[in-house]
Amino acid sequence: MLRYSLRRLLGAIPTLLVLIALAFFMMRAAPGGPFDQERSLPADIEANLRAAYHLDEPLYMQFGRYLGGVIRGDFGPSFQYRDFTVTELIATGFPVSMRLGGSAILLALIIGVTAGSIAALRQNRLTDHAVMTVSMTGISIPNFVMAPILILVFAIYFRWLPAGGWGGGQLRNMVLPVIALALPQIAYISRLTRGSMIEVLRSNFIRTAKAQGLSTQTIVLKHALKPALLPVVSYLGPATAAVITGSVVIEQIFGVPGIGRFFVQGALNRDYTLVMGVVVFYGMLIIAFNFLVDLAYAWLDPKVKYS
Repeated sequence: MLRYSLRRLLGAIPTLLVLIALAFFMMRAAPGGPFDQERSLPADIEANLRAAYHLDEPLYMQFGRYLGGVIRGDFGPSFQYRDFTVTELIATGFPVSMRLGGSAILLALIIGVTAGSIAALRQNRLTDHAVMTVSMTGISIPNFVMAPILILVFAIYFRWLPAGGWGGGQLRNMVLPVIALALPQIAYISRLTRGSMIEVLRSNFIRTAKAQGLSTQTIVLKHALKPALLPVVSYLGPATAAVITGSVVIEQIFGVPGIGRFFVQGALNRDYTLVMGVVVFYGMLIIAFNFLVDLAYAWLDPKVKYS
């Protein structure tokens, strides 16, 4: 296991290098610059700013400087948030996004696996059709449409919950954004669980368990659930990273001070280092979560062995 883990981590280094290079040169190729404003700066002031941020150097020197900073865990200074570095901004927004996205993924996992398992046990019945209909609805309606509907119903009409704001992470402030983030994931997870569970329930070892007189609950929980979760776990790797760092629209709608909000502001303000830092950090999360998914395979499926 240790040798496999080291091999995977070393294999991730070229991927990260390619990601950093793409993020760097694509941002430099974008039109405009970090100091472009409605009112142009005097030429000498703009030249001093470019020199202060090393933007007057050749691209290969800028890339080498940036790559060296990333290796040290330094994503450089923010061009717009003058008193903060990109690392400080990410450290400020990531705990909020982590709490919001982690809660959404946990809610989606619990409801999605439960609903998918029930649908598989009642295949082609009313319950199955109802679960799949709701799942397709959740997939078809994007969360930027669902979020205003949730605000309209629960915050404006019934006044049960606040329409926005973080409130220090209070539960009542988290309910609506977590639900808005979790709904599409519930739909995907329930469909994946249903298809995988149906396949597992038709396996020979499940027939043997039924022949031994085991109850349906015992068969599902002790024998069928773990192998049926393999496709779900594969999906959870990139989905978790996407929900945690990619909840851009939801954070904007609900006024949540997470990492996605910084990404939007950085893109609008042409804050090169902030956008690149979020992109590279997002890539690191995807690699880390996919690595954890591979390790989880050995626990879910005894046939999977890492040597």
